[in-house]
Amino acid sequence: MTLLTAVNEVCDVVSLDRFSTVYGSTDPNAQTMLTMANEAGQEIARRADWQKMLKTLTATASPENFPSNFQRLTPGGSVRKSDGTFVRPVTNSGQWAVIVGVPSTTPYFFMKGGQFLFSPVSAAVSAVIDYVSKNWIINVSTEKAEFSADDDTTLFPERLLVKGIIWRWKRQKGLSFEDNLAEFEADLTQEINADRGAA
Repeated sequence: MTLLTAVNEVCDVVSLDRFSTVYGSTDPNAQTMLTMANEAGQEIARRADWQKMLKTLTATASPENFPSNFQRLTPGGSVRKSDGTFVRPVTNSGQWAVIVGVPSTTPYFFMKGGQFLFSPVSAAVSAVIDYVSKNWIINVSTEKAEFSADDDTTLFPERLLVKGIIWRWKRQKGLSFEDNLAEFEADLTQEINADRGAA
């Protein structure tokens, strides 16, 4: 399913004429649909660690810059040394200042200013960082974080995009949307569980 087919499915539900194009259209309804598609997609992408959005970075030194598609670390043990030893996270600059000031063999990392910092510095060499990409759209082999073509597809189940647009459209038009929102939330939970292999 593409952006265009998803939006046209929404049109069938909300009683709008189908579009021949959405991206770049001057039709106000198409522009609204595009905005809502991006809003829905961004929300869906943020609400789970979708398998197709999981990425790995191998560090070479400290500091190591965030990858351009970095959104957040995967939960629990997302940074490990090449030998498989977990690198402990530090979450505030005060703790980090103490850690770098006192030599230790225990590996730590800290995220600051778009970089991963390691202590000891040697822990960075070949460290593996598991993260979630901010890119939730694919077109051919290019991943991106916003729709830019009618044939763009999502890296999560497309039916969620349709349901996410429907409740937003109805809410904007002052129509009852609570049932559509509940259906979206139920389907989102089901798809997240399926993506994790729990369903």
